[in-house]
Amino acid sequence: MLLSILLFSLMDANVKWLGASYPTSQIMFFRCTLALVPVLVIIAMRGGIIILRTRQWPLHLLRGLMGVGAMGLAFYAFVLMPLANAVSIMHTAPLFMTLLSVLLLREQVGIRRWSAVIIGFIGMLLVVRPGAGMLESGSLYMLAAAFLIGCTTIVIRILGRLDDPVCITFYFTLTGVIVSLVGLLYQGWITPTRNDLLLLMLVGLLGGMAQYLMTLSYQHLALGTVAPLKYLTIVCSGVIAYLVWGEVPDPQSIVGISIIVASGLYTMHRELQHKKPLTP
Repeated sequence: MLLSILLFSLMDANVKWLGASYPTSQIMFFRCTLALVPVLVIIAMRGGIIILRTRQWPLHLLRGLMGVGAMGLAFYAFVLMPLANAVSIMHTAPLFMTLLSVLLLREQVGIRRWSAVIIGFIGMLLVVRPGAGMLESGSLYMLAAAFLIGCTTIVIRILGRLDDPVCITFYFTLTGVIVSLVGLLYQGWITPTRNDLLLLMLVGLLGGMAQYLMTLSYQHLALGTVAPLKYLTIVCSGVIAYLVWGEVPDPQSIVGISIIVASGLYTMHRELQHKKPLTP
């Protein structure tokens, strides 16, 4: 999970850099197409295509479409807003997971977890700053991405009961290739320079390895062990954004980010106290 965090942070920084010059669908195309390279190597090392056999096609399709949707929204938002702010909004996903568990799975949530969710959304509002400029700032796009990430996390954990992590990663990546190709028909293709082509390829390779490592960590370790580590992405992305763009979150954003992290960690802590994590 720690290596996945580092690779995702580097990928996000690359996406933000490239997003100023290239359409989102083109970046997604490289992200997914090049990501197939390490995935196919892992498949070959693990015994070949037999590892891709599955009986969970509807869930793979659902996970793929939601994951690709989250990717596109997040990539577009990275260009519009400071990287640390964008990543912090993305980490409201556990709060959405709690809401979904109540609405869809009819789970019981106590007053403490409800309080943590409400406080977390207050922190999110401090970062998002609702108003007429939410689309221009990118915060609404990232908020929608966070919701989809919360949904896909639940689906990944269900898929992991029967399917190998590389199987889950492969079908998600393949879905991304198909969807991004459709997007290119509408947004068009911009021929990249040699340096940008290398960066676009790097986005795919980093994303493919990071996705596999994250899926692997969810399958083999308890949720309470790996999920809190994901908040280190905010720190890692913030450091990269400062070094590359000189971005420094303002005081209101820092307060909001701190609240999001604290409430997310407490929500996970209470959830793990009340039930066994949904693991294979």
